[in-house]
Amino acid sequence: MKDGVNGVALAVFIFFFLAVTVMGFMASKWRRAENANNLDEWGLGGRSFGTWVTWFLLGGDLYTAYTFVAVPAAVYAGGAAGFFAVPYTILCYPLVFTFLPRLWSVAHKHGYVTSSDFVRGRFGSRGLSLALALTGILATMPYIALQLVGIQAVLDVLGVGGGEGTNWFVKDLPLLIAFGVLAAYTYSSGLRAPAMIAFVKDALVYIVIIVATIYIPIRLGGFDEIFAKAGHAFAAENPATGKPRGALVPGPQAQWSYATLALGSAMALFLYPHSVTAVLSSKGRNVIRRNTTILPLYSLMLGLLAMLGFMALAAGVKVKNGQLAIPQLFEDMFPDWFTGVAFAAIGIGALVPAAIMSIAAANLFTRNIYKEFLKPDASPEHEAKVSKLASLLVKVGALVFVLTMDKTVAINFQLLGGIWILQTIPALVGGLFTRWFHRWALLAGWAAGMGYGTWRAYATPSATQAHFGNTNLIPLLGEKGYIGLTAFALNVIVVIVATFVLKAIKAPDGVDQTSPSDYTADAGDPGVAAELPPATAGAPGGH
Repeated sequence: MKDGVNGVALAVFIFFFLAVTVMGFMASKWRRAENANNLDEWGLGGRSFGTWVTWFLLGGDLYTAYTFVAVPAAVYAGGAAGFFAVPYTILCYPLVFTFLPRLWSVAHKHGYVTSSDFVRGRFGSRGLSLALALTGILATMPYIALQLVGIQAVLDVLGVGGGEGTNWFVKDLPLLIAFGVLAAYTYSSGLRAPAMIAFVKDALVYIVIIVATIYIPIRLGGFDEIFAKAGHAFAAENPATGKPRGALVPGPQAQWSYATLALGSAMALFLYPHSVTAVLSSKGRNVIRRNTTILPLYSLMLGLLAMLGFMALAAGVKVKNGQLAIPQLFEDMFPDWFTGVAFAAIGIGALVPAAIMSIAAANLFTRNIYKEFLKPDASPEHEAKVSKLASLLVKVGALVFVLTMDKTVAINFQLLGGIWILQTIPALVGGLFTRWFHRWALLAGWAAGMGYGTWRAYATPSATQAHFGNTNLIPLLGEKGYIGLTAFALNVIVVIVATFVLKAIKAPDGVDQTSPSDYTADAGDPGVAAELPPATAGAPGGH
């Protein structure tokens, strides 16, 4: 580890940071409509993005600074089990190909801005819509915090802000400045800002990963040497547990955990509010279909990214916080100027998804809580204003996570967020294909899945904490598997049983505002986005 501030790397980092800041503010004039004061324009970029803009936006949305830091850190800490992120990003695209075009069509037809808007219109249930909105916001908040953790990891390795004994304000000032800039251009430009910056972010990420997977192995003696040294490092005894540190290749006992974690993560990935926001910002149904066929290119990048964990072990990187392993590897291996480029890729990789996440959470609050329960007569202009303010509050909350709490708190809640977001599948994905489920049954299933998943996660130790592990014994099977998938199975069982009971007693089932043709409509079809203006997306229904 180099002492003091790495001046050259810091200068390059600041150059790229300033460049994307300028782009973020300029984005407010990009494809700007005559009336930009509504959620369609501020929160969805006018629903105007084509295939390539959507591809970069979704890539910037899903592959974040936390991915850049945490995926190889998982490999660095425990071995090839960290590669579960690669199959899950491959599995997810065939899954989302079946339902995302349908979600885009019905949302475009009725002017829906959020997934909760759709659930409200499909099932006529304010309570179910509120449950999904709160789930989305809760799952997104720590995700935003982890993007700031990624920036902080880069700043720590750069030596910016002083040591642990430094005054807290001086130490955290660089992060506060980065937060302020992010908040300012998101407020000004809305979704157009991260959409424009995503081009720079993805280009930098690809360049850094390609260079790293060629240059670092050359310096370390080739991949044979890397795997040999990594194997020795994993075989070494962990003083805290008395067991090997990890395994280069996980044994048979880890197969169920690996498979269920990959499948559950694939099912959850595009249910997050920021993913839905990026999808709904596209201008056509076929844009989504094309993107699900070309987004797997990012999975190739993710596989190469995970390899950096083995390289950090082979390079002898020693850090107390595993999240610093890859930034430290870059500083140790690269020339200072390219270290700055690599750190800029991580930093900008935090800004893009953090902006989209804060916008998505703000849209959920504005449309499905504020407008639905507090001010039903809010105008489109008022909605946009509230959403802008809410996006600032969301980022402030994320900043509080980072500055006042142990980083593992945010990490644990983000892992819990994956369990939570899976419980929205019956209402959101199921609702796109059938109206058979009863709205009260969906609410009961959601509550059962949320309660069981939260309880089991809290009672399960993780690798570093007493609570919030990811895998536990699967009931009846006796194998260790992903808690989120077990909770989802319980959710589905409750929904089906309760639906039979509620239909048998003829419980009121709400009003469906959609029609079958809405789910295949495209932008050019008559009446699309005209039947219900955005301000009236929540029509009468009931709990």
